[in-house]
Amino acid sequence: MFKDQGAAFGPEKNRGDAGASVPNGEEPTINPDLIRREGFASEAEYRAYFATVDRDVSAPDRVEEPVRISEEHVLESRLQELRWEVENLRARLHEIRHQAATVVTENVRWADSSAHAQLGDQPWLKLAGAMAGAFVITRGLRRLPWGAVATTALPLAVAAMNRKLARR
Repeated sequence: MFKDQGAAFGPEKNRGDAGASVPNGEEPTINPDLIRREGFASEAEYRAYFATVDRDVSAPDRVEEPVRISEEHVLESRLQELRWEVENLRARLHEIRHQAATVVTENVRWADSSAHAQLGDQPWLKLAGAMAGAFVITRGLRRLPWGAVATTALPLAVAAMNRKLARR
């Protein structure tokens, strides 16, 4: 038997274009509107075809009862979903950690190159020297007797202002 030849055994015969035969010899009741050889010409034809198919399906053929699924199956399915969600979150967290490490590394490189650009060679040593100098000067200024300095400097400042006003 070849691929294109149909087999005809007993009461079953090749029905040609209909493509369906019933074993008991009865003619099949096929709506000719449901037989499609090629695609649809337009969206309207497509929708009309499905409206015809929906109209031809009788009510008893439709499933009225929902298919019952065991509670164990539902729990297993939910467990699989939760496992997938956890794996997804782990992957996202790993990516965020990687990005954070990259950001920190790049910020350190930027700060180092910026310090080199502003202060030249050994910028961290120069910064440490400037901070130590500021600390020593601050300690020295704290130990000065500011009351005595102000008492001495105030008459000198007033005298300078009087001389300036007298020149005008």
